[in-house]
Amino acid sequence: MKVKICGITNYNDAMRSIEAGADALGFVFYPKSPRYITPEAAREIIDRLPPFVEKVGLFVENTPEEIERMAKMGGITLAQIHFDVDEAFLDAVDFPVLPVVRARRLEDLECFADRYRLVDAYCEAYGGSGKRLNLEWFEGRDNSRIIIAGGLTPDNVEELRGYGFYGCDVSSGTEAAKGRKDPEKVMRFIERAKSL
Repeated sequence: MKVKICGITNYNDAMRSIEAGADALGFVFYPKSPRYITPEAAREIIDRLPPFVEKVGLFVENTPEEIERMAKMGGITLAQIHFDVDEAFLDAVDFPVLPVVRARRLEDLECFADRYRLVDAYCEAYGGSGKRLNLEWFEGRDNSRIIIAGGLTPDNVEELRGYGFYGCDVSSGTEAAKGRKDPEKVMRFIERAKSL
């Protein structure tokens, strides 16, 4: 299973995550988040990272033009669209995108079914809330294009076994404090997720 460590705010956390086996790092370009980082600061980290790691920028309530500009400024490789949009909006962004489904009910899983997408638990705030999804929703489905998020920790990630998710995304579950990773939690989370 692919693993994304989100909420990266500094170079040390980025490198420890990569060394532990992360496939992707997430940088939050949403000023109201406690894990916020400016595109310029993200670029300083990203420019020092090794190749073959996906660098994901998380965007909330931005226009397609703003997303493109900030993505290029930040040096990211994928734009995670973490607010309610439609296919036309995604098509208007001239940059690789990953839509997020903030699921309130089972039917929401059909959103963007033809795309790779991140499925997170709905909450008023955006990202890193620690709220969990109902895994029963995913039973008997094709989850091969879904990156699961929401309330994952090193202690519960093994519950994802058997669902066939493409990947998982963790933020608060690997933190020592908001915006600061706990290297031990990161290592244990990635080790367990990769064994699924």
